[in-house]
Amino acid sequence: MIEFRKTLLGSVCFVLCSPWALAADPEIHWPSGWQVEEVVPDGAAPTSASAVTRQRAIKNDENGSTLMVMELTATPIEAGHKVNLQGVLLEMRKSIQKDFAQGGYQSVCSKMHPATLSRLEALETTCVITENGRHVLSQTLVGAVDTDKAYVFSFAGQAQVYEASKEEVNSVRASLKL
Repeated sequence: MIEFRKTLLGSVCFVLCSPWALAADPEIHWPSGWQVEEVVPDGAAPTSASAVTRQRAIKNDENGSTLMVMELTATPIEAGHKVNLQGVLLEMRKSIQKDFAQGGYQSVCSKMHPATLSRLEALETTCVITENGRHVLSQTLVGAVDTDKAYVFSFAGQAQVYEASKEEVNSVRASLKL
């Protein structure tokens, strides 16, 4: 499951470009019972004013093993810069597939389709990860662009937990204030 966590984190990090002007952090209400953490970008001290914000919640079993991860990344956009959201999500999806393939897994991802993230129009794709034909994990990427920030909301988990957690995930998506 550690490999799964690294793959998820690596794919979400892919959207991180370079630091720009700092804006207000998005508001997110995580489900109770999930371990919530503020993620400090690599190489940044906890007190530094990083332009990119990442927030994560992890659902663990009674033994502390990771069952599900949700993460929201907000990246400020330079004035006048146009984000190719579909291109970014396609690259993230390729990275996910490559990372899982290196671990001996197979993955099939859905076509990009319209969705919403908070009040924003978004694009969404879901990857189903299998091992020897058995569905073991699912991961969804939802990307949206506002006038001054780009957002990626990612959620992934073990196949059964992913399905059982859909209501919690939808609740988080509905509560987002971007």
